[in-house]
Amino acid sequence: MPRSSPCCAAVLIGLYVYGASLPAAAQQPPPQVPPSSTEVPRLDKVEAFGYRWGVIAAPEWSFADGVLRLIKDRQPIPGRPRKPQNYALAETAPYKKVTVELDMQPGGKSLVIVYAWQDESHFNYAHISSDAARAVNVHNGIFHVFGGERVRISPLEGPGSFPVRAPGNREAAWIPVKLVWDGATGRVAVEVNGRRNPSLEAVDLSLTEGRVGLGSFNETGGFRSLKILRVP
Repeated sequence: MPRSSPCCAAVLIGLYVYGASLPAAAQQPPPQVPPSSTEVPRLDKVEAFGYRWGVIAAPEWSFADGVLRLIKDRQPIPGRPRKPQNYALAETAPYKKVTVELDMQPGGKSLVIVYAWQDESHFNYAHISSDAARAVNVHNGIFHVFGGERVRISPLEGPGSFPVRAPGNREAAWIPVKLVWDGATGRVAVEVNGRRNPSLEAVDLSLTEGRVGLGSFNETGGFRSLKILRVP
């Protein structure tokens, strides 16, 4: 039987790219990219709010009097894509639709809520900051991690979310925060102090389920009064 010519091969490739019908085997989605072997595993555990949380180093966290605290900052791994590392990941089944409500107390300018977490290289997160996004475009927004560097997927419009701490004020106020995410539509929105902000709204259809986490990109902070509301 004669071999296909390069011209025929090119036509077949073109049909695949533009969605023409091909055998079932050719229509299978590509396998998910596995996390890098250089990622730091979350082998340590902390107990808080009735959940077990996976963390990189338990001594960097504390839980007392109903408050989970990240007490030591951790910088992103040098030479690796920039993304949050120091967060506590709730050991639950993956959520397809979830609401996370809590009070947050930033030790610096910002804290994060991780959602749609599938592995260390595939997750989304809300970065909640006192900086306005137009002033610092990698702050105060929704970000997407998919096998590489984190990418902003929310608008730049909107003010900073946390209040700017007054000089000499060593302890930030507790701020109520609510994240609502629906994996079916990909929509996420975050309310801070009961107010929506365009900077903290986005749509992502690539990660449709996953776990949630709490932490920071490279700072410290506190978390209390946590509710994780799973919607069937």
